[in-house]
Amino acid sequence: MAAAVSAVYVPEWGQTVYDSKSKKTGRVMGHVGPYVQVRPLNGGKEWDADPDCLTPAPLSDALRCAVGEQNARSHWGI
Repeated sequence: MAAAVSAVYVPEWGQTVYDSKSKKTGRVMGHVGPYVQVRPLNGGKEWDADPDCLTPAPLSDALRCAVGEQNARSHWGI
């Protein structure tokens, strides 16, 4: 009997992800070595995340971020 092979999740640049190790949601900024670089949704310092701890973020988190970015742009006239 063959063992089940689980698919490895590899997030793409710009994707919103949840890091179960740090309990934070962020946007993928790149890949460095074995880690994925993730930045908080509202900006801030990137952190190195273990790809095994990342999952796609819930749609509600991604939408909250998008609305916040649009509000900031309209407020500052960007």
